[in-house]
Amino acid sequence: MAAVEYCFDERQSLVTAVVDHISELLNEAIIERGSASFLVSGGSSPQAVYEALAERQLDWSKVVVALVDERWVMQEHAASNEAFIRRSLLQNCAAAARFIGMKTAAHSAEAGLQDCETRFAALPPKADVCLLGMGSDGHTASLFPHGEGLAYAMSLSGDARCAVIHAQQSEVTGAHTERMSLTLPYLSAARQRILLITGSEKYAVYCAAKASSDFMSTPVSAVLNTDVDVYWAP
Repeated sequence: MAAVEYCFDERQSLVTAVVDHISELLNEAIIERGSASFLVSGGSSPQAVYEALAERQLDWSKVVVALVDERWVMQEHAASNEAFIRRSLLQNCAAAARFIGMKTAAHSAEAGLQDCETRFAALPPKADVCLLGMGSDGHTASLFPHGEGLAYAMSLSGDARCAVIHAQQSEVTGAHTERMSLTLPYLSAARQRILLITGSEKYAVYCAAKASSDFMSTPVSAVLNTDVDVYWAP
């Protein structure tokens, strides 16, 4: 298993290619299995992808969109991934998709974990498409280096799909270190993983992570140890 790289000279070409790829995968899943599941990430990099996807003429009523991770903040908060996905993806044609979020009314991620597991149990064992990003610290989803809960979330045993992560605060995490994340086993089970990277700094991080087997220090390395399509542009 290995990463397959697709490199582009500029970001608009990357966006077009990723949108074409995801649209094709979702449409194939709908035709073959009657529905499609799409795991989505927050962050600035995929915004243009989501906005373009929202205009695609798919049978969105048969698509379930679900978060790969979330900060434990209310939807009204500026840092909410759910709010970001609702603004950028679940618009226009894609407004017909069903959405599964992570943040519950619970006061803590630990208290909300079982509700999250119940929500995500509605997804198939293998999601059809998983779109991931990567931070400059080598994290993906909310699998942060040496975070509290990381070892459990990365474990290849058990059926849990969701895990609580308390990240070590840094410039990358900001103030919101309490997170909910999909586990590495569930992310790795997706029929297709796509890693979206932009900028020269992150490309250098990606190259180092690809060569590393220290998954606790660079969790994205574990994803790069699976079959994953990597899309990059400067």
